[in-house]
Amino acid sequence: MDNGCVCCSVRGDLVRTLGQLASRRKDFDAILLETTGLADPAPIVYTVQTNPKMSDNYRIDSIVCLADCKHLAAHLDEVKPENAVNEALQQVAFADKILLNKIDLVSPEEKNALEDRLRTINKFATVIETERSRAPLEKILGINSFNMESILSVDPNFFDEEDTKKEHNLELVQSVGIKFEGNLHAQYFNMFMMDLLRERAADLYRTKGVLSFHGQGDVKFVFQGVHEQINFGPAQNPWKEGEVRENKFVFIGKNLDRKELTTSLMECVYKEDDEKKA
Repeated sequence: MDNGCVCCSVRGDLVRTLGQLASRRKDFDAILLETTGLADPAPIVYTVQTNPKMSDNYRIDSIVCLADCKHLAAHLDEVKPENAVNEALQQVAFADKILLNKIDLVSPEEKNALEDRLRTINKFATVIETERSRAPLEKILGINSFNMESILSVDPNFFDEEDTKKEHNLELVQSVGIKFEGNLHAQYFNMFMMDLLRERAADLYRTKGVLSFHGQGDVKFVFQGVHEQINFGPAQNPWKEGEVRENKFVFIGKNLDRKELTTSLMECVYKEDDEKKA
């Protein structure tokens, strides 16, 4: 490929290259796109998912972030002009998997502190510890961790309320998990998402959800988004008989207000009075 940043200046070249490889699809198992440490993954995701030549032949398996355990904290603390989010934070926030390399160069206390910080920024991502770049490929390739239904395998503790006794979260980028029972009003929820993405798309790196809508029978819906691009559709398996209709949401982004998001989502829950209004 041409020299340049794969997330912007050579995206056209990326499409051409992958398009040419599509005819040789039987010759390889997967394609690994390695960006620079400064690249924003979002444009690549957008290109693969929205370009018919790409989406017809390829799917995104996982977004993997390679992190230097020895130096990552310093990069996360780096102050950018006008408080812009730095690239290290963006890489961690977008990731499905985080390879925490060089763990042999730090103390157990330093490593544990860094992992706690990574979970604050992106609690959804799995952290995989490595030394000397020896990574377990079976935990990285061919795991389909980017798919919409990956939210179904999230640690249930992810959605627990934050401990109010804990110190205030000082991270600019963080993860928020929200869950509640009931059926959503489709129109209200669509309006909420449209307003949220219109006002905060740049601040929302990743969004995921499992939804139950009033009037849709046993169909379980899932969605996931990267910035303003949202993929939405039925889950592979419907709600089971007797299964609690529990809506689950994951938001990863800048300056997130859990209370505000929860209040807005709860206003989307279908109520009997909504039938009378209609």
